[in-house]
Amino acid sequence: MNFPAVRMRRMRRDAFSRALMREHTLLPSDLIMVAFVIDGEGKREGIPSMPGVERVSIDGLLELAGECVRLGVPALALFPSPGPAAKSEDAAEAWNPQGLMQRATRALKAKYPDLGLIGDVALDPYTTHGQDGLIDENGYVMNEPTVEALIKMSLAQAEAGMDFVAPSDMMDGRIGAIREALEQAGYIHTRILAYSAKYASSFYGPFRDAVGSAASLGKGNKHTYQMDIGNSDEALREVELDIAEGADAVMVKPGLPYLDVLRRVKDAFGVPTFVYQVSGEYAMLKAAALNGWLNERAVVLETLTAFKRAGADAILTYYALDAARWLRE
Repeated sequence: MNFPAVRMRRMRRDAFSRALMREHTLLPSDLIMVAFVIDGEGKREGIPSMPGVERVSIDGLLELAGECVRLGVPALALFPSPGPAAKSEDAAEAWNPQGLMQRATRALKAKYPDLGLIGDVALDPYTTHGQDGLIDENGYVMNEPTVEALIKMSLAQAEAGMDFVAPSDMMDGRIGAIREALEQAGYIHTRILAYSAKYASSFYGPFRDAVGSAASLGKGNKHTYQMDIGNSDEALREVELDIAEGADAVMVKPGLPYLDVLRRVKDAFGVPTFVYQVSGEYAMLKAAALNGWLNERAVVLETLTAFKRAGADAILTYYALDAARWLRE
């Protein structure tokens, strides 16, 4: 009887040999926690479409940041959920020096100076129409006026102490414009995380509930500036442009439906490449777990490992603290 010369199963037999040959290992230091901040004190608001995720006031945000530090999660991505009074056609509250994001940043940096902070740079939480930019009389998002607003927003965050400004708007040329403005203002150490390959995805619904832009957007969409879901060559062009304009890291968003894009970006450019496990991805896993259909811990860690295997250097996820706890057990 002929036996196989190579038995691949031999190395899979025991836990120690599986560990020795494991190609990718997920660590808490690979994760970035995502948080939604609201005005007030002692406030927590659940998000029905994202069970387990809350909007928190700055005092609660400090508690969450403390957990990041304790569990070895190196950074926190911050998104504002301002009330209706903060919204306007020109989104001017986004760069108010005493605005919600700026106050939250100062408070976080005062208490946890070594925790990395990533600030969202997009106008949708602050616009009455829910778009990521300024619109003309036909409702079309204007590129250059929006970039000027994003520059103001980025400078306000940098002044407050934000480590990364993260333009998630997909306007053309905004990375170069923001980089130039930061340099001229003396913020030479402020990094830019460019949402370079951000798709016009249907997986963002719960996030829009969380930041309060869903009602404003209504039946509108973002197809004129976010990427078409059928394209991946275009993603490489977007990433190449953002790198040339001064991005320090690039983002692929959403995550699991775009693992092929993530792999292509990492292979093509070899730059720090982040991925965002978005709200809809979280909601699907959480709903299946709450219904007893999936083992939450197992599928979450498997999914996060898939991002790392596909080329991600860092993963933005609402599961960051849970995953870090599971990995430490």
